[in-house]
Amino acid sequence: MPEKTFARAAALAACLAAAAACAQNAPVTLTIHASQPTHAVSPALYGLMTEEINYSYDGGLYAEMVRNRTFRGDWSGTPYWYLVEQGEAVARMETDKSTGPSAALPASMRLDVEKADTHSPAGVLNVGFWGFSLRPDTEYKGSFYAKDAGDVGPVTISLVSDNTGKALATTTVSGVGAEWAQHTFTLKTSAIEPSSSNHLELTVTHPGTLWLNLVSLFPPTYHGRANGNRIDLMEKLAAMHPAFLRFPGGNYLEGDTIKERFEWKKTIGPLVDRPTHPSPWMYHSSDGMGLLEFLEWCEDLHMNPVLAVYAGYSLHGEHVDPGPALEPYVQDALDEIEYVTGSTSTKWGAERAKDGHPAPFKLTYVEIGNEDWFDKSGSYDGRYAQFSEAIKAKYPGLQLIATAPIKSVKPDVLDEHFYVRATTNFHDATHYDKTDRNGPKIFVGEWATREGLPTPDFGAALGDSAWMTGLERNSDIVVMASYAPLLVRVDPGGMQWETDLIGYNGLTSYGSPSYYAQVLFAQYLGDHVLASSTEGAGGKFFYSITASAAKKKLYLKLVNASSDPQQVDLNIDGAKLAPTAKVESLTATNPEETNSIDAPNRIVPASSELHDVSGKFHHTLPPYTIQVIAFDEQ
Repeated sequence: MPEKTFARAAALAACLAAAAACAQNAPVTLTIHASQPTHAVSPALYGLMTEEINYSYDGGLYAEMVRNRTFRGDWSGTPYWYLVEQGEAVARMETDKSTGPSAALPASMRLDVEKADTHSPAGVLNVGFWGFSLRPDTEYKGSFYAKDAGDVGPVTISLVSDNTGKALATTTVSGVGAEWAQHTFTLKTSAIEPSSSNHLELTVTHPGTLWLNLVSLFPPTYHGRANGNRIDLMEKLAAMHPAFLRFPGGNYLEGDTIKERFEWKKTIGPLVDRPTHPSPWMYHSSDGMGLLEFLEWCEDLHMNPVLAVYAGYSLHGEHVDPGPALEPYVQDALDEIEYVTGSTSTKWGAERAKDGHPAPFKLTYVEIGNEDWFDKSGSYDGRYAQFSEAIKAKYPGLQLIATAPIKSVKPDVLDEHFYVRATTNFHDATHYDKTDRNGPKIFVGEWATREGLPTPDFGAALGDSAWMTGLERNSDIVVMASYAPLLVRVDPGGMQWETDLIGYNGLTSYGSPSYYAQVLFAQYLGDHVLASSTEGAGGKFFYSITASAAKKKLYLKLVNASSDPQQVDLNIDGAKLAPTAKVESLTATNPEETNSIDAPNRIVPASSELHDVSGKFHHTLPPYTIQVIAFDEQ
């Protein structure tokens, strides 16, 4: 480039940059009319979407520690299980397809021990989900199904350090006989160092043959539930103040093929009666997180269930045409709703009671399928209509959610999904401002700003927060919204999808900047939106204003996605405000800054106070900041 041309270009660039800086630094005037509510905020606005991806259930929230507990085999043998031959022991292990503890689990692991004694035990070991994560002075509850062909003697169960080979907790189980039976045990650690470098061993000291299946081990669980969930992850989810849980998924509901869909009837009852199934994300599901476990998850976190029912379409393109062929799937959905809501006098309500939960669950929303805009056959309109007619006939009070636009009937709610970059959310925060209020209500069932991996960086949190201000402003038409995916295992090989809200390994977990944005937006949410307006707002300033009449609170959310401070002149009329307001701020030095498993608290909310509050005052919003100001009305 010639020198003069370069100089002119540089000068022009400098002028444009200066103009942009001036524009960014120009004050924003924000006027709030506290006595003018515009509409109610949906009481179910923020919730959770979940599915089996990134080891979200097995190896994640579902607290089972044994990987491949049913000894499912593949071309390489039996994944995550290995033979133990200590000292002079001689043994072999193989899958026995001729015997198992139940019709659902017709095969088992056969251990043939040719030689073993007290000093030379033989058995099998499991490496767990990236190891067995153990803590000091902790009890672990376990069980297994077994039978033998003679006297193999007691079975010794041990948690063993990978690094030293020493048992960190051990116990024995006697009484294994010729018939399949479940045996339970407890392992307790002593004053050990927390570590994931451990494995589980089951060994015997006598020659003979032992058959095993459904080997299980659980740490302490949330609310002490048997077959329950990880405490730390449940606590993080509880902090999000979720109003609902959409389950069982996403793609996990559909499966790659019809045969591999989530069949809810195969996920209830004793674990030994659950056959397991492949998930779409390249690993196998134990189905320990079954329909009742989802409902109990809702119960534990005081959420309303959003039940997604299989609607005749699977990911690889298989579908069921409307009409007689679809009727069994419609009936299956009716049975599922009865399991959730029916009294004990109904067939499936009685089945739920037999499973340990006599009381029915409250159900408001049922979603028909998942992302059926991918179905190129054009069958969804007819499939939805057939499901809708049958469900409304039996359950007229239920709100039904369509997963693609349809013409034959008007759905109660339409599920829309958005996976975008931050800049898209900055430009699209007004997405629902002009939505037809006479159309279906909107469920933003999956959405995320996809920047950062395995969890979002602060730039993503800024995009998320800009988007959420639009959701709150339009919460008359947007009745629910849920970020996705919710969870990710951060160990090597644990992630199938980038940018997930909460990261974890076996020992610990952390919230991303986007997680904390979600926490703040849900925690500080009123029951109605207030009239407001701005002057001078640039393209990276966003806000929402809601109020709670019962609590006499005003909640102002402010987002500055710019690298410069944002001056805000606040005019609040129609309310007498207390002179001090609470402030929660989420701030970063740059959009790429983030949290991680090793630095979980780099970006977390910081609390402060705003003094000398009045009807008119000046406020400075720092660069790259998400802020909530909670005003008290006097």
